[in-house]
Amino acid sequence: MKIFKYSFGLLMGALVFLSSCRDFVEPSVPYTTFDTAAYLRTISRTSTSFNFFDLANSKFDITIEAVDIEDGATVETVEVRVRHRRLIAGVGLKYTPEADVLVKTLQKSDFAPNADSRFLRAQINITAAEAIAAVGLTSAGINGADVFEFRLVLNDRFGRKFTNTNLSGDVAGAPFYASPFLYNVSVICPSDLGGTYDFTQTNMESVYGSCAKVVTGKTTFAAVSGSPGAYRITDGTFGFWDCYGDSWGSGNVRISDACGKLTMSGSDKYSSAYSMTVVSVNSTNLVIQWLNGDGETGLVDIKSNSGKPWPSTLR
Repeated sequence: MKIFKYSFGLLMGALVFLSSCRDFVEPSVPYTTFDTAAYLRTISRTSTSFNFFDLANSKFDITIEAVDIEDGATVETVEVRVRHRRLIAGVGLKYTPEADVLVKTLQKSDFAPNADSRFLRAQINITAAEAIAAVGLTSAGINGADVFEFRLVLNDRFGRKFTNTNLSGDVAGAPFYASPFLYNVSVICPSDLGGTYDFTQTNMESVYGSCAKVVTGKTTFAAVSGSPGAYRITDGTFGFWDCYGDSWGSGNVRISDACGKLTMSGSDKYSSAYSMTVVSVNSTNLVIQWLNGDGETGLVDIKSNSGKPWPSTLR
């Protein structure tokens, strides 16, 4: 009898425990009535910059994936809108036009199945010429470092709109979602001047010493990490000081290429600043006149290397 009562008590306790657990893990939540949204995951970025020197062949080219409760089937259209942005020194940002304009619209039929996921994908391919025309500019009015802002607007069959102004930060920036809805396409000026070059220097002037009529040697343009288009040069005087017993030492002078415009900056070990003027340039000869704060100067003819002519855009 004691065993029976003990067993019966254990059974009742277990039923009560299981009953209470069931109420806890299965609350009455109306999952089926939740409202779900949609977003456009960036799958690949084939081209997200315009080449200033080759606008005719530049493009904005990405692949997107429509993610929603129906694997992308709720998408009706995706508007691609654009505006031009320029930073003006002392003024700030200038937008052309002030509000972005429509440059292209993707239809539902542009989204197709793929072999890598269950969601529908589409490609956005807009040439630089299309973007420039859409904002009311011409190629002649584009500068290096300009930016074209491309904004996507997803319209679904329920009449809802999704874009960069109504999404959460995790959707925009997290790698899993990768859905910013806004892409900044910069106008870049590729620069490839790094290398070691032969030079000949003439017309040297200095109050500190004299030099032969001609100095020859080699100079290296070393790319500066984190500063695109900037190159530290071996010797800002191109060997001039060697003529009268001085040496370049710890000087730090660089030549910068800003969309073909060459400038010189930095200083020597005596803290004297450097600048330069491009006298002439062709495929084989880059002729510059350097000048420092002490009035020293020289005319330097820098030879291009075989198979790598000086760019015709240099000035």
